[in-house]
Amino acid sequence: MRGRCVALAAGLAVLLLGGCMVGPQYEKPSAPVTDTYKELDGWKIAAPSDHLPRGPWWAVFGDPELDALEAQIAPANQTLKIAEARLRQARALVQFNRAALFPTISASAGASSVRESANGPFTSPTARAISGVGHGSSGDILLGLDMSYEVDFWGRIRRSVAAAREEAQATAADLETARLGLEAELAMDYYELRAADAQTELLDETVKAFEAALRLTRNRFEGGAAPRSDVAQAQTQLETTRAQAIDITVQRAQLEHAIATLIGKPPAEFSVPPRSLSAPPPDVPVGLPSQLLERRPDIAAAERRVAEANEQIGIAKAAYFPTVTLNASVGFEGSTFGNALNASSLLWSVGASITQTIFDGGRRRATSDAARAAYDATVAAYRQTTLTAFQQVEDNLAALRILEQESEQQRRAVESAQDSLQLFTNRYRGGVDNYLQVITAQTITLTNQRAEIDILRRRMDASVLLVKALGGGWDAARLASP
Repeated sequence: MRGRCVALAAGLAVLLLGGCMVGPQYEKPSAPVTDTYKELDGWKIAAPSDHLPRGPWWAVFGDPELDALEAQIAPANQTLKIAEARLRQARALVQFNRAALFPTISASAGASSVRESANGPFTSPTARAISGVGHGSSGDILLGLDMSYEVDFWGRIRRSVAAAREEAQATAADLETARLGLEAELAMDYYELRAADAQTELLDETVKAFEAALRLTRNRFEGGAAPRSDVAQAQTQLETTRAQAIDITVQRAQLEHAIATLIGKPPAEFSVPPRSLSAPPPDVPVGLPSQLLERRPDIAAAERRVAEANEQIGIAKAAYFPTVTLNASVGFEGSTFGNALNASSLLWSVGASITQTIFDGGRRRATSDAARAAYDATVAAYRQTTLTAFQQVEDNLAALRILEQESEQQRRAVESAQDSLQLFTNRYRGGVDNYLQVITAQTITLTNQRAEIDILRRRMDASVLLVKALGGGWDAARLASP
């Protein structure tokens, strides 16, 4: 008999504490995925063991100076600190919601002394005389413990905990998205700066060449072999190139300041020594499109928010069912400190209440409709994020493929322009051509050389953006439950 009572009590406890879950069970929504990328021709498919780095993704560029700069983002970047603080806040909210699964227990203590009026209403003088009311005071000392517990019959509290946990996971993915974005931004600024250094070096060398050309025209003018207009043209070409070289320093300074801000330093305390951009972009192994769904933190964040929106539908549905609350109190009450803790001063109460909303003017229906609409919106956002990710990969695969071809063509154009300049310069020295031919060849050569550097810069930028589009080595398995 006693065993049956224990089993019955245990079953009742399970029912009270566990209850059931109302609302839809979460199923990960489908996302548009293809078997391969359109721009995959000629690219290496990454195996699971050699996909982008299991560590700093920028290491694939093989630049120690970039490595040193990237390592300074995590401890110092203020935007990243904002994202980290939001993650801590989201994790704290998980604990806040989880606390509702347990009873709330409060303690109270109070002491009071009361003297009642001898002239109180609704009391006759005779009754006051008999009872002694108005001829003294009374005391009350109360020590108590109160417990309140909402039984989660319909899963409202458990769904609230799950929603908070999924938001925390989404926030963790947001942090990784912010980190990846900042790292990519620094890498792009760095290679833009190196391209500016290469432009400056080219223009400085060109200035020296144009100074030599100016001396040539002056010597020919002084010897009577060339008109003064040749000197003016050479001087104009030289000063124009000097102005271009100065203009590049503005861009470089701004890029240096941007890098300083990314690593949390005042621009006045930071500088990057000049060094030309010369190395070609690295080969980046490309994973399959289906792997992108696990390697992009923004896709993971969008999917976790779909799960959170699903929990909100269940929470809204639970509002249609009654709320069951258990209450209990125990304590001591006495008239003096001497008798407050006597056995006869013990008091207690145990009870339960059920609350059911009968009419709310359609509030619960509106809340439920809003939750379902929010779910549909998060599903669409998840799918759009996936499509955008595929677009970014395709864009940068195409950019790298096309820019590599353009780079080869531009190299031939530079070599041809240099040959042409040398021929026209020799013909000018021999008095065969006028100086306008030399000026034209100089302009064409410089334009092509600067275009070659710019193409290399764009190739480096596209490589950085491809790594970013592929998730930078991140994996959704890092989203541990808080």
